[in-house]
Amino acid sequence: MSAILLAGPVVEPWTLAELKAFLRLDHDDDDSVIASLQAAARAQIEAMTRRALLLQSWRITRDAWPRDGRIALRIGPLRALLAARVLDAQGTAHPIDVENFVVDTSDGVIAAPVWSLREPGRSAGGIVLDVELGYGTHASDVPELLRHAVRTLAAHWYDNRGMAAIGGSVAMLPGSVAAMIASFRVPAL
Repeated sequence: MSAILLAGPVVEPWTLAELKAFLRLDHDDDDSVIASLQAAARAQIEAMTRRALLLQSWRITRDAWPRDGRIALRIGPLRALLAARVLDAQGTAHPIDVENFVVDTSDGVIAAPVWSLREPGRSAGGIVLDVELGYGTHASDVPELLRHAVRTLAAHWYDNRGMAAIGGSVAMLPGSVAAMIASFRVPAL
């Protein structure tokens, strides 16, 4: 199963003004750097936890339907199934009514009786599911600990941005951030 980001979040966990206040900055010289660091920190936290913090659209592809008809996503939290398609041998997409599926948002599972699903006509990537993931559309929807992890990581990168130029390494996740996200991590199976 592969996952491809179709549309990322339209907001970040913190406004630029909130992040600048946390950094104790009163100038605008580094605004674009700070905004980029926050987006990168959010993406890093999302990758480490396998959780989309804010509303995003993803495309999940599979080779075949699972025998039990249950697709457990490796990324979450699942909010909705937007579209489902099966590709035939020529690569033509045939839509499947999303009403045929049960979407269990609490467990991150999309399910349907296997007998009701058309088999893909190709052996690789024949099933395409577009899903909506994330805690919500507003920064306040994101668990506070994850929001703070994003802010802390962005601040760490901002404070240490010159270290890479002199041979230092700031690539490691600070222990405080690792501790903040530990309980949110979804193990890779």
